[in-house]
Amino acid sequence: MTSSPETSAEKSAESADPLDSWVLHATDNHVSWITLNRPEALNAITPDQRERLIQHLSHASSDPDVRAVVITATGRGFCAGADLRGGPSTGGPPAGERVAGDVARMIRLGAQRLIGAVLDCEKPVIAAVNGTAAGLGAHLALACDLVLATDSAKFIEVFVRRGLVPDGGGAYLLPRLIGPQRAKELMFFGDALTAADAARLGLVNRVVPPDDLEKTARDWAERLATGPTRALALTKQLVNASLDTDRTTAFAAEAAAQEINMTTTDATEGMAAFTARRTPHYQGR
Repeated sequence: MTSSPETSAEKSAESADPLDSWVLHATDNHVSWITLNRPEALNAITPDQRERLIQHLSHASSDPDVRAVVITATGRGFCAGADLRGGPSTGGPPAGERVAGDVARMIRLGAQRLIGAVLDCEKPVIAAVNGTAAGLGAHLALACDLVLATDSAKFIEVFVRRGLVPDGGGAYLLPRLIGPQRAKELMFFGDALTAADAARLGLVNRVVPPDDLEKTARDWAERLATGPTRALALTKQLVNASLDTDRTTAFAAEAAAQEINMTTTDATEGMAAFTARRTPHYQGR
């Protein structure tokens, strides 16, 4: 029997590295499960956790045994945002010791790298949002390719409440997902958005009862894991790039992607299965 994320949690808790208990990881049926596990802090992300998340996403891209990724969390919160006080690393100098460029550098090398790692991951990434996703936590979820949320989850652009500019890719992601007017409304007021409202806006693919979240995430991820992995990676690349390119560039990229994809084993299998009127068996290469 394959191990579940819960089994992984028990094993990770016994690990010598404390960080292994803060970011749980297990690979199950070709799905990489990445679980934030600081429920007492509503899973606010420390710099060390952020680096571990980036590491797992990078490994998922290069590991042929991984064909889909799920990012989720324990407790009642998905992620309360960045927590620079919650771990051994602080991510930057104290306010009184900063010089010009320190904050921009910290964001560029920190939160933006994390969001970039999700967007650039070569495998489909599902967010299974079990509770409140605020600030960087909301952007972590929204950077994923598919978003599932429990009916009690909330999404909050919390930055304005702290007198801050949205970071972690928020001003890039939100207008592309819901348009500039809606994005400004969320960012200007910082009001909590329910999962149902997020689904109506197009930020969430599906809202489920809490007891169904893991099952639905597993069903979706395992379905993706049996798909044509390289074709999915190229499709993700095309869709993400299309938001920043003109039609001519997008059409050229599409043609080039199909040229590359037709050299894969899965494309050959897909066409053969279609001709033979049978279900294709994709191998992820």
